[in-house]
Amino acid sequence: MKFSWKQDAKRVVVICVAAVLMAVNIKSFVRTGGLYPGGVTGISILLQAIFERFLGVEVPFSVINLLLNAGPVYIGFRFIGKKFTLLSCLMIVINSFLTDIIPAQIITYDILLISIFGGIINGLAISMCLMVSATSGGTDFISIYLSEKKGVDAWNMILGVNIVILCIAGLLFGWDKALYSIIFQYASTQILHILYKRYQKQTFFIVTNKPKEICDVIYAVSNHGATILEGKGSYGHCERNVVYSVVSRDEVKKVVRAVRSVDENAFVNQMKTDELSGYFYQKPTD
Repeated sequence: MKFSWKQDAKRVVVICVAAVLMAVNIKSFVRTGGLYPGGVTGISILLQAIFERFLGVEVPFSVINLLLNAGPVYIGFRFIGKKFTLLSCLMIVINSFLTDIIPAQIITYDILLISIFGGIINGLAISMCLMVSATSGGTDFISIYLSEKKGVDAWNMILGVNIVILCIAGLLFGWDKALYSIIFQYASTQILHILYKRYQKQTFFIVTNKPKEICDVIYAVSNHGATILEGKGSYGHCERNVVYSVVSRDEVKKVVRAVRSVDENAFVNQMKTDELSGYFYQKPTD
């Protein structure tokens, strides 16, 4: 496990900001709306409500959240990456204690606004962590583990698990809050899809007269290979080569710039890839 003080210091700052943002969101939106946002955070809030309503005991959010994250943290250390997990633990600890400490600031009592904008802020905080190779904990660990092991974008799978959790909340505390919580989680998931693209994939078809050079630069900037296809232009009736390659969505801009640097006249077609079977290089998590 190697440390780069300048880079890791930036990561720590981003994680701290994300932790504050998530804690404020829980106190100002989630608790005001009585929502259960899914994941370990949602389970922690749900258990707090169960202890308070049925047992008359107030249990701090930090205690429940830290205990529930023990299993996912083990998965992180064992299967994902040690530095990744340490930074994620920083996020979990700061967020847990700030949620207990900071005062609530009521912005609105409109439950629909709370569901939408609370979900957006939640997705933004999680995305900030993911973009600096960390996570907010809980089901994010599981999602990343499934994404790296199965090679698929697993966030919708986690959304399905969260819906099951929210159904339990609906049975215990009322379906209106549970249904609004699904809106919250959906908004959060969509922000994740927009901002975090590591496990999404893009297919390139590049028509060029310099296929070998194009393949070389694609590999240089993304570590992904390419296939050269022979073709014939229908208008000029001349021989053309097509370079076919699949890269991660977060590498698309680098690949396009590299292709243009080799052949500024290349015809570049990009298509979203929903599912991929076979070996696909994924940069390991530190």
